[in-house]
Amino acid sequence: MVTDIILVDPRDTHDNLLPLTYTRPVSDLRIGIYTIDQRWRMACPNAKLYWQTVDYLRPKYAACPDNIAGSNAVYVRGNIIPSAELVHVALDLQPGQAVFGEDSAPIAWRGGNSNAPSIQLKERTRCLSFLYDIFGLNGEVLREDFVTITAGRTSAPLSDTVTVIGRREDIFVEDDAEFVEGCTLNTMHGPIYIGHGATVMEGSCLRGPVAVCDHAVVNMGARIYGDTTIGPWCKVGGELNNVVMHSYSNKAHDGFLGNAVIGQWCNIGGGCSASNLKNDYTEIKLWNYPRRRFLRTGLQFCGVIMADFCKAGVNTMLNTATVLGVGVNIHGSGFPRPFLASFLEGSPQGYTEVPMQRFFDTASKMMARRGIELTQTDIDILNSVRQIAENYR
Repeated sequence: MVTDIILVDPRDTHDNLLPLTYTRPVSDLRIGIYTIDQRWRMACPNAKLYWQTVDYLRPKYAACPDNIAGSNAVYVRGNIIPSAELVHVALDLQPGQAVFGEDSAPIAWRGGNSNAPSIQLKERTRCLSFLYDIFGLNGEVLREDFVTITAGRTSAPLSDTVTVIGRREDIFVEDDAEFVEGCTLNTMHGPIYIGHGATVMEGSCLRGPVAVCDHAVVNMGARIYGDTTIGPWCKVGGELNNVVMHSYSNKAHDGFLGNAVIGQWCNIGGGCSASNLKNDYTEIKLWNYPRRRFLRTGLQFCGVIMADFCKAGVNTMLNTATVLGVGVNIHGSGFPRPFLASFLEGSPQGYTEVPMQRFFDTASKMMARRGIELTQTDIDILNSVRQIAENYR
């Protein structure tokens, strides 16, 4: 029987994960090798997947039809990273039955009515509640994804030009990886996955756990530390440490990123660096959209959170825990403010609004280089984000 699965955006969680969730539901966030909704697709290949999210995203992320909503479809909180136990329990729920994690809110439930008792998960529930959870949980999830993606499979052989430190069994290279030569792969602290069509150039050093996803490129001399995901079609260089990059973003040159999350279609210029540690070692505060202020995180390390379509010019400096909204374009000397609302451009000397038609022209050209069209649906979503951004300027 085909199961209908509805991934629900809890509104408080969706808002806490802004600006990344301006352009996607929570379940389309990447952590480890996959996005959360990809995990459900892989675990339930015969299921039909729907999203229950904010109104302006629904034309792109199919909402559940009225004849299914409220029936015996399975509803799941979209910020939950699904485990094998959760998938099994969720699919076996009776109508009206719910499954709970550590807190009082259900994490999955089936529509309909019954007197079936609720179920308590035995294992720890991992979820994305705040922006820093994405890089904070990435290493743990990446290790599990490595086990999943390599189960019962054999890696392509490594070239004699590759230096391996640690267990070779903890390296997996897809058969059609484009180029993996002259690099150093260190698995003493975690595995390394190199995806379909990916390139790892000579002189680069990768220290696991690291995922170089499909068609991603690691440039010559790059230094990639653990707990890092380089998303599909991304290009990286310089130094990265505990960074999660979504897809189609570039940080191709020297410069440092650490404890950071980068959205789609971003470009970080040569020499751009982002601090991830305050020089007085005090606790980091991070901008929170629903509270409209900087909140304590309990963290000592946090770098930049960069939403989709952002650009940082050559030699740009970013302060610790900077949050950049959608379509922000920064350049010039000095540190920009630690929070910039969507569609602003300029330098610390002053910011102006990004002209939307110029923005769409640039985005269209950039996406066309990768064979992808900027659709009217994309434009409508971005215009909605632009209107919302007025509230944060």
